[in-house]
Amino acid sequence: MRPLTEDETKTMFEKLSKYIGENIKLLVDRPDGTYCFRLHNDRVYYVSEKILKLATNISRDKLVSVGTCFGKFTKTQKFRLHITALDFLAPYAKFKVWVKPGAEQSFLYGNHVMKSGLGRITENTAQYQGVVVYSMADVPLGFGVAAKTTQECRRVDPMSIVVFHQADIGEFIRSEDTLT
Repeated sequence: MRPLTEDETKTMFEKLSKYIGENIKLLVDRPDGTYCFRLHNDRVYYVSEKILKLATNISRDKLVSVGTCFGKFTKTQKFRLHITALDFLAPYAKFKVWVKPGAEQSFLYGNHVMKSGLGRITENTAQYQGVVVYSMADVPLGFGVAAKTTQECRRVDPMSIVVFHQADIGEFIRSEDTLT
């Protein structure tokens, strides 16, 4: 387990800033302690420094994970967020999308959000902006990328895609063996 390099940190923070903007600093400097990001087996973990000190007693080859997995770096060094980061992204999300109850199940099966399933959307959402997807009861379901701006969503036909699916809480069941 090692600290991220400058390039890795930049790549990861660029991805996180698509969803939470400048609230990234709130993830690191929390009132309940200092947290940091660490890399282990191409996966980025979000861990408190107190737990990190305890984890140094375990050898690298025996350590499976520590903290919360935020995502992983692909072979081409792009950062891909995991659904396990949703609990930390949702409170700080700048742009949100709420889906109707009938479209929740479709989104949780890995499908994109159609205009017919769109309940509400945050004002001034730009195209290709990272959004957190909520149910109408304000339960975070996952995250994705806005396919259209807020203004385009108002006048588009009901069967067009408004949010591209990236991750949802249904992945805990579908990909349970690869989510370490």
